[in-house]
Amino acid sequence: MTRERELTLADAFVELADTLVDEFDVIDFLHQLTSRCRELLDVSAAAVLIAPVNEPLRAVAPCDPGDALAELLDVTAHEGPALECHAGDGTDAEDLTRIDLSRADARWPVFAPLARRAAYTWACALPLRLRRERLGSLLLLRTGEGPLSELDIRLGQALADAAAIGLVHERTLVAHQVTGIQLRTALQSRILIEQAKGVLAARLAVGVDQAFAVLRRHARSNGKRLTSVAREVIDGELTPEAVSGER
Repeated sequence: MTRERELTLADAFVELADTLVDEFDVIDFLHQLTSRCRELLDVSAAAVLIAPVNEPLRAVAPCDPGDALAELLDVTAHEGPALECHAGDGTDAEDLTRIDLSRADARWPVFAPLARRAAYTWACALPLRLRRERLGSLLLLRTGEGPLSELDIRLGQALADAAAIGLVHERTLVAHQVTGIQLRTALQSRILIEQAKGVLAARLAVGVDQAFAVLRRHARSNGKRLTSVAREVIDGELTPEAVSGER
């Protein structure tokens, strides 16, 4: 591991531990996890999928917000490695870390072909967990040859574990109640943010990934939650030009 990668990894763990702050933003926190995964690991895309108690697994923080990945993540509540990872007991964990998508049609007849159409060749699913409590999954996707290395898998799991600890221990350390509220809020917030991204992308004539970057930058620079800024954009209280700084 290079010195630069070691420093970036150290920064990532500091960020994932920094949850005991005012106005903690769970969406921004999980998006930071996926961003760091793509930065540190040999993957093309990453997504966090969570499941509040008695609710299905759903994506809340894709690193690549492109249409192909979004369509792929829509099927994860029904089939795919992320769902099996979340539902499993850990005995088949290794089977889900090196998935050759060219040979997975029988296992996942919808997910595997859809992943290949999006140019993904290998997948890796890691549990988002704290001890035996599983909050969801971290899905990592590659477009290159061969699976993730053992080192990248271990680093990915370490990042997922750090994020799970941060979520559970945010604020009062009341694990079950606080975490359940946060996960439901994240799922509701995603809908608002996706709508706001669409508005910004159309009005500013940019891609949805750039629209999200603009939305996030405005929220951070003004000390607001992503969901608050998204709602203001949707309600027309904040113009796309004001969000982008083109007043």
